[in-house]
Amino acid sequence: MCICVNCRHVNNCITYQLIRKQHNDRYNSHLYKNSFVPNKTLININIIYINQSIYYDWDLIECLSFIETPGQWILHQ
Repeated sequence: MCICVNCRHVNNCITYQLIRKQHNDRYNSHLYKNSFVPNKTLININIIYINQSIYYDWDLIECLSFIETPGQWILHQ
């Protein structure tokens, strides 16, 4: 599970924007004026085979800039 959804920086983090893009989510493709660049992130990519199709699941599993704020992603949707 991606830890981004409970991080204070989720709404302006460029790493989270990348993960959303890889998940084909709707997102703003422009960079925010105050884009946040996190320190030392670790992204886990799971490769899933279903019915001869390949899917990728991207999850941020470690980030030194992580500041826990549960539900932060809901506030600015």
